[in-house]
Amino acid sequence: MSRFWSPVVHTLTPYVPGEQPRERVIKLNTNENPYPPAPGVGKVLREYSTNRLRLYPDPESRALREALAKYYNVAVKQVFVGNGSDEVLAMAFQAFFCQDEPLMMPAITYSFYPVYCQLYEIKYQTVPLKENWQVPLDAFDPRCGGIVFANPNAPTGHGHQRDAIDAFLKRVDQCVVLIDEAYVDFGGESVIPLTTQYPNLLVTGTFSKSRSLAGLRLGFAIGSRELIEGLERVKNSFNSYPIDSLASAAGIAALEDQLHFESCRAKVITTRERIRASLEILGFEVMPSQTNFLLARHPGYDAAFLFTGLRERGVLVRYFNTESLYDFLRISIGTDAEMESFIEALESILH
Repeated sequence: MSRFWSPVVHTLTPYVPGEQPRERVIKLNTNENPYPPAPGVGKVLREYSTNRLRLYPDPESRALREALAKYYNVAVKQVFVGNGSDEVLAMAFQAFFCQDEPLMMPAITYSFYPVYCQLYEIKYQTVPLKENWQVPLDAFDPRCGGIVFANPNAPTGHGHQRDAIDAFLKRVDQCVVLIDEAYVDFGGESVIPLTTQYPNLLVTGTFSKSRSLAGLRLGFAIGSRELIEGLERVKNSFNSYPIDSLASAAGIAALEDQLHFESCRAKVITTRERIRASLEILGFEVMPSQTNFLLARHPGYDAAFLFTGLRERGVLVRYFNTESLYDFLRISIGTDAEMESFIEALESILH
């Protein structure tokens, strides 16, 4: 503990990301895309003039916002961008959830949400998942200070369809509902079209997963002009130039290559379902998933034992070691070759 810290810093429990190993391993622990970004991204990187780096980027990130608006069929004024969806989420928590009433979230969801609450001293309440590990939309109290959840949810993998969210929003119209769609491209149904109907709906997304740009840090939010203006006020009180010009150009190139996007997305989904079947043959219980990962447990083996055994064999998966997830492993989907090595390592441990 440092005597120079602000008081709130002493109370923080920071988010712990998946391990980034220095040695050569099969890395299935951070939900990265196993395939490279669109070829146009490489072209941008090769041809980008370094002379442009002496200039500040466009503070409004107009070109990137226009590309996102075109892709999602919304107005440019409905789009906000930031350095990864984590930054966009942090700004949204500050802009909308510092309320007298508590923020509501699922008891099991993206573990960064409680961290933001600690940082901004936001009161929050959690609601337990249903027995089938689904986010219980009917359990959220509309009189709260806001609602946030990932759809599809992380790390459980289940996602609600748009009609279910539509019915939910008809009931909840007095607070901001933030839906985090980081994984929606791997089998979920985006609710972005609902943002024109519900002024209290904010949807966040990322280029890190389905666009393979985790190393570049690009995220966005889409919502009503009222919500976007709130995010802009926070951004311009903190960092007026969040998106660098190189990242913007690469993001636009990624959005323009729909064929590459569809191909990578399809490969991940196909591999995911094949690995699900393989895990079930090995006796695992595997949660249904609309994401690029699987959450699984084995009734006969401790998750910590399996995690350690896999790591000793050069395969990294995610072990949360929390009260609600202590017996589960989260397995990111890699290439077919990586997943075959993963299954072989598991078979070695189990047999």
